[in-house]
Order: sequence, then C-alpha cells, then structure tokens
Amino acid sequence: MVDFTLTDEQKSLREMAHEFAEKEIRPVAWEYDKEGTWPQEIIDKAWELGLLNTHLPAEYGGPDLGYFDGVVIEEELSWGCSGIGTSLSCNGLAMAPVALAASEELKKEYLGRLSEAPLLASFCLTEPDAGSDVSGMKTTATRKGDKWLINGSKCFITNGEYANWYAVYAKTDKDAGHRGISCFIVPRDAGVVVDKHEDKMGQRASNTATITFPDVEIPADHLVGEENKGFKIAMMTLDRTRPGVAAMATGVARAAMEFAIDYSKERIQFGVPIAMHQAIQFIIADMATKVHLARLATWNSAILLDQGKRNTLESSHAKRFAADSAMEVTTDAVQVYGGYGFIKEYPVEKLMRDAKILQLYEGTAQIQRLVIARETLLPRRAEQPAEAVAA
Repeated sequence: MVDFTLTDEQKSLREMAHEFAEKEIRPVAWEYDKEGTWPQEIIDKAWELGLLNTHLPAEYGGPDLGYFDGVVIEEELSWGCSGIGTSLSCNGLAMAPVALAASEELKKEYLGRLSEAPLLASFCLTEPDAGSDVSGMKTTATRKGDKWLINGSKCFITNGEYANWYAVYAKTDKDAGHRGISCFIVPRDAGVVVDKHEDKMGQRASNTATITFPDVEIPADHLVGEENKGFKIAMMTLDRTRPGVAAMATGVARAAMEFAIDYSKERIQFGVPIAMHQAIQFIIADMATKVHLARLATWNSAILLDQGKRNTLESSHAKRFAADSAMEVTTDAVQVYGGYGFIKEYPVEKLMRDAKILQLYEGTAQIQRLVIARETLLPRRAEQPAEAVAA
C-alpha cells in the first residue's frame, strides 16, 4: 500500500526547498527569463544546501535522498522557476545511467566529482534526426585499441555549455537499431565542442546547447555497462527521472493557480471580485483538481521506485498528466487575467511559455501515451530490482 504521508524529515526538506525558491529563485526569475541569464550563483547556493544531486549515493559524497524526497523538492524549486529548476535538477538525468550501470571506478571518479564542487553533467541522447526515434541516432563509437572514438552531434542538451562531463549514447553496431546503442562517459576536456546555444521560448534561465564530438577519444573503460545495452540503460534512466519532470510540471501549475486565485480576488468586474463569478470559480476548480491529481500521480511513481518496483507505466502516467495539466492550467491562468495575462508585466505568460517544454522533453506527451498503451495492453510484472543493469 502506498502511503503519501510526509515524514518530519520530508516536511523539513519541503520547507527548506520552498524557502530557497521563495528567497533565492522567485525574486530573480522574471529578470533571468527576460535576459536568458545563467543562474550560476543560485546553483552554487543550492549545492551548498544539498539541493543539487539529491539522489547522489552517500558512498560518493551525496545526500542519498529517495525519489519521493526528490519530487517533493523539485515541485518547490519549479514553483519558483522551472527554468532555474531544470538547471538544478538535470544532474540527476546524467547521474542515473552512471549509478545504474557504470563500473565502481567510474562511479567514484565522475559521481564523486559532483560532491566535491558545484559541477554539472549532461545527458546526451537526442540528435537532430533522432528525437523520439532514438534508434535513428547517427553518433558512433568505434573501438580503437584501448580507446573509443566518438563522432557525432547531440542537440537540445540541458546544461551542455557548462557540463564537466557527459553521459553520451552512441551506435556501436550501426545495423542493430536500438540494440546497437551503447552509453559512455565523455569528459568535457576530451575535445567536446559546444556548437550552438539555443534561444528558447520558455525556461530561458536554463541552458540548452548543441554538443559535437569530433573524433573525441576516451578510454575503453569509459563504456557504461555492457556494449550495445545503452538503450535499456536509457529507458531505465527515464523511468527514474520522469517523476521529477512531473514534479516540475506540478510546481509550475501550482504557481499559475496561486497567481490566478490571488488575481481573481483583487480584480473587480460588474461590481464584485471576479472570483465571485461562477465562470471563474469553475476555472479555478479545474485548476485545483489537476494540480492535486498531478501531485498524487507524481508521488505514486516516485514511491514505487523507492520500493524497488518497476514504475514504467506510473512514470508515464505522471509525466503525461502533469505536463498536460501544467499547459492547461497556465493557459487558463492567462485567461483569468484576461488581456493583462498576455502582458509581460504580469507573471502568468512566463509560466505558460515555461510549461510547453514539459510536454516535450524526456519523452513527448505522445510518446508517453504510446508507453501507457503498451503497458496497459501488454502488462508486465511490477517488480524490478533497482540495480537491474549489471556494471
């Protein structure tokens, strides 16, 4: 049975994350969005407080928090600003394949780095011609003696310009489709090139870049897990990180709802606050339901991970519903504000722009529906060991 009761420690984590979002993130969020400012000072402060690398195992210097702890924190940070929240949380996406499948030596070296300084790492899967269809990737890894030679380009890489190392997926068997993909750790100083900084519609305080690997040589032991098992590692990684995206979406939706509620109590039309009109009440009621259910789905998917159970279906439920709800709630918040909602002087248009990417990254809303349909029509057993991929 799933218990959603927060422990005293989890309540303290939530309060700390909320206070950090309220005092450090919210006051600069709209300015950073306007200018596309990189939030390095906030990243440094979050690292000092232990709000970065929340799932980093204790043996490598991390706080070793559970997945439920993590989604509680991520909702609060994204309530402050999901762009800054993305910058803070994305190490988890790069860490996951390493924690799941890398050798002990690689874990000590690359996970250990993240506990020693406020460094960042990036997850490199998407390519210009291989988004939802991962098997279409063109990046290759060729074995040459005691080295791997990486060639190719990855796009839409979060924190790409600032990463110390990259978890990179590449074809080691060009003819095997997704069964020919392997995962590697590539250090920044191995010859990685940052080709392009993306100028985005939303989440403008996060960094998104195109990263190129031109004949980049890495040691043979930088293969993560077994050769040609990278697709499985990537899918297991996304099962573990999609609850975090759902938590971010819940935070964005909650922020939009709170702004809409406050505005509806202040805005006078027809002689009364617009909150007195049933049309607005119904919009607020729908917002509240979506935020509530998004949070419950998110918590459920995270708790299953903490219990060592397979959560593929639940993580897709959570990510799909929470992301779609964030888009709907932020759009409705603009509607509650009326014409003012369309003006940058007011807060909700930013939230609407930020919400859109939540339906796209870490698997689009349509990909989540495909996963949900597959898991529903052809259900598999729920239990799966957390350490299912051998190093």
